[in-house]
Amino acid sequence: WRRYVPLFTVIFSSFTAQILGSVTHYSIPEEMKERSVVANLATDLRLDVKTLNERKMRLDVIANKKYLDVNKETGELYIVEKIDREIVCNSKLTSSCYLRLEVTLENPVRIFNIDVEILDMNDNAPQFRRETIYLDVSEATPKGERFSLSNAVDPDVGLNSVKTYYLSESEYFNIEVQTARDGSKISELILLKQLDREQQAVHHLTLTAVDGGKPARSGTASVIVRVLDTNDNTPTFDKSMYNVKIMENSPIGSLVLHLNATDLDEGSNSDITYSYSLYTSEKTQETFHLNPTSGEITVRGMLNYEDFNIYDMEVIATDKGANSLSGQCTIKILVEDMNDNHPELSIKSFQSPVSEDIKLDTVIAVVSVSDKDSGENGIVDLHIPDNMPFKLRESSDNYYELVVSEALDREKVPEYDITFTVTDRGSPPLSDNETMTLELLDVNDNVPQFPKSFYTIRVMENNAPGALLESLSAFDPDLHENQYLVYVIIEKEIANTSMSMLFSINPEDGKLYALKTFDYEIEKEFLFHIEARDSGSPPLSSNVSVHIIIVDQNDNAPVIVSPWRAHGSVVEEKIPRSTDKGSLVAKVIALDTDSVHNSRITYQFLQVTDATLFSLDQYNGEIRTMRMFSYRDPRHQRLVVVAKDNGEPALSATVTIKLSTEETAVKAYSDMTEVPLEYDIFSDLNLYLVIGLGSVSFLLLITILVTIVLKCQKAKPSKAAPPSRNSVISERNSTIADSTLVSNDAYWYSLFLAETRKGKLVVRQPVPKGSRYIVSSIPRGTGLTDTSDSAASTL
Repeated sequence: WRRYVPLFTVIFSSFTAQILGSVTHYSIPEEMKERSVVANLATDLRLDVKTLNERKMRLDVIANKKYLDVNKETGELYIVEKIDREIVCNSKLTSSCYLRLEVTLENPVRIFNIDVEILDMNDNAPQFRRETIYLDVSEATPKGERFSLSNAVDPDVGLNSVKTYYLSESEYFNIEVQTARDGSKISELILLKQLDREQQAVHHLTLTAVDGGKPARSGTASVIVRVLDTNDNTPTFDKSMYNVKIMENSPIGSLVLHLNATDLDEGSNSDITYSYSLYTSEKTQETFHLNPTSGEITVRGMLNYEDFNIYDMEVIATDKGANSLSGQCTIKILVEDMNDNHPELSIKSFQSPVSEDIKLDTVIAVVSVSDKDSGENGIVDLHIPDNMPFKLRESSDNYYELVVSEALDREKVPEYDITFTVTDRGSPPLSDNETMTLELLDVNDNVPQFPKSFYTIRVMENNAPGALLESLSAFDPDLHENQYLVYVIIEKEIANTSMSMLFSINPEDGKLYALKTFDYEIEKEFLFHIEARDSGSPPLSSNVSVHIIIVDQNDNAPVIVSPWRAHGSVVEEKIPRSTDKGSLVAKVIALDTDSVHNSRITYQFLQVTDATLFSLDQYNGEIRTMRMFSYRDPRHQRLVVVAKDNGEPALSATVTIKLSTEETAVKAYSDMTEVPLEYDIFSDLNLYLVIGLGSVSFLLLITILVTIVLKCQKAKPSKAAPPSRNSVISERNSTIADSTLVSNDAYWYSLFLAETRKGKLVVRQPVPKGSRYIVSSIPRGTGLTDTSDSAASTL
């Protein structure tokens, strides 16, 4: 039991269990959860829990569903199914609700009566039987009148039932809450202010019922009050007085006026009928008909302005209420004179055609106008279209003259359709019109016009004689002979040559032809004028400038002017074999008489003996050496150079140059600085030759160095003077007289020639760069092996 106390405390503050005589009472709240424990019957009934199964304890619910049961193991009374008080006690009017239980045991048989009181919870909100309550209230109902409203129903009891009602804010209604004999709350609607259906026909209110539970619950219903009409408004016309104008001779049935009276009431109280009052004359009622339902007033008889032109009437509008109300208005109908005669016009004179150079203010036509009507209807106005070079000038009453106001030009407008329109000032105005056509005669007042003021015509040279160059057609907007054109070339001599000898123009259509074949190299352009002259009287003419440009064709091949040679011959040139790399050998110059584009010349080798020896600049034609000549190069070189222009197709010329190399004498020993020592060893030798020559040179150099070292070591003990440095080959050395230049290298002799008597060293072949040689100068008369008096020098 102790472990269930906290649970009951949360759901409700407590429940009571008391035994009154032979009946045990329990109080529980409705809506308890299933399996919730109400009490321990074994404890409360002082039964032994262990014997409950043996005594076959059972629980019966009297006259109701079995909402509770007993746990025979523990003796606890628990909820089997959730209990709704409003369902269990729906037919009971009292605030108390009980479940009658009966507990039966055997051995010995005992029966216990148990009452379980179901306590109410505020679990239901008040509800109205109808969500919308309709009330029909006459607008004549006096204020203070009461109207009963439907009550709200709340299944809960006591404080949880309906406690009060509230009404939404309204200036016309309020409610009063009263308590009925059975304790229920009822509400009555009270009218605070008299209603006016014309201002507001329907009132929407909200009625709210609130119960006394905590927290409180509420329910609402809409209250719609419909205001019933009473005949309290008189019919009213849009105006109290109408002034209407109508033309005479209006057809029978024509609408004069549509009267409209309104009644703010509804139903039969707003249905209106129209009628004449007693103050309307019979003449008026015979002339005009009044529709009693629609209020339309129409023409019933003929209207004649001269007989009767003002009608007065009074119309009454009456509603169909029980106590009918009426309103009235006054109508004045004015009959207006009808403009029933059209104005007339008559053209007294008209001059056509006229010359386009007619003078201003010249009279072309005279027109008269008239109208049989009187007053404003008889006043007429004459006019012509505004966009014409003419104007009307009134000469006398109802007479007008048509005169020229602007200069005429037949080329712009060859003729005019002039419409004379006469209009009266009636309402509506009537008019009449007549159209005359004015033709213009042509005058030779326009010079021929070329489409362009300057023509540039390009003609390809070598054209065929008689070729069409251009069509130079001019235009003359005049007519007939004034537009017939003749084309001529204005004579102009250039270098004693007339233009008519070079060009021809067709005098009828202006087509320009070439009479000869042009050569760009002789004639490059022509400038002259062509005249177009019409056949008018006097004739008019204009001219246009024509610029003929002769366009070059690539019809001239380049001509080689340098190096000069006879036709078909070969140019022979001689150059030293010791020529340096990059030296100018020859220069080819060609000329082309064509235009700049076609005369742009480029040079190329067509044939060359050795492509590695010579280079050719393609733009200036310079032939230069790419390296020095070697002993293996042939003495004679053959170069074929082609000079090609830039035309399409390109033209060309060739020249053959035969180059011969020759040996040159070596200068004095003191001038050896001019001997070129640079040699392109890799120009045309094979790799094995380069390796062999390098190895031989290296061994020779080692041998010479070893020899010099040995000689120097031998000379030290005798304290002989060292070899004189003055014997070294240089620019400052003088010749060594009467001596012999000695070398123990056979290859050395292939490179140098020793002149023993003059002591000169002459170069035979190009010397490899970086080579070292020991040269000795031995006085004549000594042995080759005796070098005590010799002088050694390193080259």
